Amino acid sequence: MKKTQSQENMPHGQVVEEIDYAASAVRLQQTGEETKTEKNRLLLHSCCGPCSTACIERLITNYKITVFFYNPNITDREEYELRKENQIKFIDLYNQKVSEEDKIEFIEGEYIPEEFFKAAQGFEAEPEGGKRCTECFKLRMERTAQAALRTGNQIFGTTLTVSPHKNYNLISAIGCELAGKYGLEFLDMDFKKKAGFQRSIQLSKEYGLYRQNYCGCQFSQQKSQQKSEHQAEPENRQKTEHQAEEKTDIKPDIKTAK
Repeated sequence: MKKTQSQENMPHGQVVEEIDYAASAVRLQQTGEETKTEKNRLLLHSCCGPCSTACIERLITNYKITVFFYNPNITDREEYELRKENQIKFIDLYNQKVSEEDKIEFIEGEYIPEEFFKAAQGFEAEPEGGKRCTECFKLRMERTAQAALRTGNQIFGTTLTVSPHKNYNLISAIGCELAGKYGLEFLDMDFKKKAGFQRSIQLSKEYGLYRQNYCGCQFSQQKSQQKSEHQAEPENRQKTEHQAEEKTDIKPDIKTAK
């Protein structure tokens, strides 16, 4: 569904889905001169550079975007810096292709992993996608809403929904609740639709971005490692059996004594 209602006329807490500026971005005045409609400002929480690629590409026509990199759930400092580096790398490269007025801005939130551990307390043993993840979404999205207020962005959103592993309905409900709480508008979009996730993979390759194989926290990293080890077991077993067969087939070099 597309909405053309202006930001000023929307009540606080309203959900924004997609605003179609195609017909109204450029207007002809009676004098025949063209005037451009200023885009609404969007603070877009980004979990990582690769996930942001397809989201930004989809939104750039309609919004003035500022990326908010707030991810205390990435509990390993080295991993955090690597993901931040690739987020900035993508923005810098992408900005070379767009006009000055469309350039993406970047804000880094505070990196305090203790905030994540506090939110996740009691849910350490939860499976991926469980209550721990819910609390993590709430933490990051609430900080995004608070940052939107401070920076004058009436609309906030998140790239989290581009992942096929993330629950869109849950993220949507959290965003709508926060929009009402802080008097903002939530950009309610399921970015994985229209092959958004596949597009993010393609763009990540084009821009040479690092793509991680786990969400971020030490708990998800452990699950990822266990999954990799489990998947590797049959392969290792086959290699061992094959090596054993090869040894069995070796014929001893027996010399006849003269």
